[in-house]
Amino acid sequence: MSDVRVIIQRDSEREEHVVTTGTTAAELFPGQRTVVAARVDGELRDLAYAPKDGEVVEPVEITSEDGLDILRHSTAHVMAQAVQELFPEAKLGIGPPVKDGFYYDFDVERPFTPEDLKAVEKKMQEIQKRGQRFSRRVVTDEAARAELADEPYKLELIGIKGSASSDDGADVEVGGGELTIYDNLDPKTGDLCWKDLCRGPHLPTTRFIPAFKLMRNAAAYWRGSEKNPMLQRIYGTAWPTKDQLKAHLEFLEEAAKRDHRKLGNELDLFSFPDEIGPGLAVFHPKGGVIRRAMEDYSRRRHEEEGYEFVYSPHATKGKLFEKSGHLDWYADGMYPPMQLDDGVDYYLKPMNCPMHNLIFDARGRSYRELPLRLFEFGTVYRYEKSGVVHGLTRSRGFTQDDAHIYCTREQMAEELDRTLTFVLNLLRDYGLTDFYLELSTKDPEKFVGSDEAWEEATETLRQVAEKQGLPLVPDPGGAAFYGPKISVQCKDAIGRTWQMSTVQLDFNLPERFDLEYTGPDGTKQRPVMIHRALFGSIERFFAVLLEHYAGAFPVWLAPVQAVGIPIGDTHIPYLQEFAAEARKKGLRVEVDASSDRMQKKIRNHQKAKVPFMVIVGDDDMNAGTVSFRHRDGSQENGIPRDEAIAKLVDLVERRVQV
Repeated sequence: MSDVRVIIQRDSEREEHVVTTGTTAAELFPGQRTVVAARVDGELRDLAYAPKDGEVVEPVEITSEDGLDILRHSTAHVMAQAVQELFPEAKLGIGPPVKDGFYYDFDVERPFTPEDLKAVEKKMQEIQKRGQRFSRRVVTDEAARAELADEPYKLELIGIKGSASSDDGADVEVGGGELTIYDNLDPKTGDLCWKDLCRGPHLPTTRFIPAFKLMRNAAAYWRGSEKNPMLQRIYGTAWPTKDQLKAHLEFLEEAAKRDHRKLGNELDLFSFPDEIGPGLAVFHPKGGVIRRAMEDYSRRRHEEEGYEFVYSPHATKGKLFEKSGHLDWYADGMYPPMQLDDGVDYYLKPMNCPMHNLIFDARGRSYRELPLRLFEFGTVYRYEKSGVVHGLTRSRGFTQDDAHIYCTREQMAEELDRTLTFVLNLLRDYGLTDFYLELSTKDPEKFVGSDEAWEEATETLRQVAEKQGLPLVPDPGGAAFYGPKISVQCKDAIGRTWQMSTVQLDFNLPERFDLEYTGPDGTKQRPVMIHRALFGSIERFFAVLLEHYAGAFPVWLAPVQAVGIPIGDTHIPYLQEFAAEARKKGLRVEVDASSDRMQKKIRNHQKAKVPFMVIVGDDDMNAGTVSFRHRDGSQENGIPRDEAIAKLVDLVERRVQV
């Protein structure tokens, strides 16, 4: 047999090897159990692939992003095999890897039960132990149709081969590539155990799946369309080690405890009444206090930074959104128009920016007024599909802390730098400190304006972002239709990443609205527009903080900052006097005068996550003092009343994170 020259690349190092023709990628990495696939000339391949002369081969570790996807995709196949062994009538949908796991869709006679999932997981363990081999083979359309004649959804995917998006066929080779089937083969006899239409790659065998668990099932429309049949989706997770699986499950348990929907109900903060509709929240008194505190502090900081507050209506004529371009690019995310008696279509606004442009254009503007920073707590409405509505983090009605800055071309870089610095510092004031930045650039299929304007805007944003000294991650094609943006990505207390503030540079809307100012030489000039949402939306930011703090807000944000706990009824008037004095200083202090025993009162307010309990008995009342019980259970005794109030005021004013 002839030899071939193969280049093995690890990180930045390359080694040239001469091997026998037919040598597989697995044989290039002998004994390296953590290598589960290979990237050959930039394309992912199974370890059974035999590199050709001159090809560059990189090992794919199971812990890498590609390796985790391959692990999870292979586990999805094992799950599908297990389902069909237990439920032979089940028809296969698709089964891609997703963040931290995988899913597979099935058409079955009835929804899966928790007992079904336990049985499927047990069957998966049996398949994993068999060590079945994943084997790839190329097939023609005709052969695939013949082999999969009993799988109607797979036949549909064959029909869209070459034109489907990844959402349409996440488990199928698309875009004109080869059509392939993966066989699960018995390791001893080579007999076929199961097969699936799939682009791969996959692990060498099922024994390479170290740790997995099925999580839940849900209903899902085939290919995400409400016009298609409803299938049953099973979600699972898979990890390179049992310890990593255990850590992930513990993380999920902690995340479930912090779920803002759960805490919102337990702490009586907000709700989503059926009578109003999905994705439309009402805030209860305690939630309203937190929200007002968030807004009041933000409003104060904006005023200090030179922003001017404006207000705009919730609905407008459709012509405004034709002018802005939203009806061209964003109509699917808007509520349908309202037909009024004047024969004009009105829309609930999905954005505030067109109205702010009208405020700028209400009279002539001079360069001396720029930069002009307009700010609004503006409620907007977006018609999110019911399947994606998720508490306060993805709702249909929400209030943006929305600002639009109008400046000259010469002021642009400095204003962007000032804006991003302001945004980051204000987020830090709310207790978020772990950031990286993301630069979203032009979607070549969805943009307005010239390429030159986009290039200038993108490069300016890049330079401004780099000045912050934070990691900068590219997001190709992720910009809105009118301009590139920087988004602040923030990690919470348990390491989850949330998109927070966005800063977008826009040369296009000022053009569409024909916005002008008078320059120093008396000529009319076009302003640059900066879109900036700091919280994103108040509701979503509320949810992020609620989960970040697990409901135990710092004292300056807590709905009740301290609660008086009398040891006996005779101590209630003393505590009520203390609370009245505290409220005069702007503190939120209550007294629990209920008939519950003292220990039950303490437990109740601990569950309510009140930062301080002010306990008073005879000794305190006689001495003019109080005792502080902290949220962690520690206690300070004999604090003079004035000092106790002064301490609370200080903690609030300094926004101490306790």
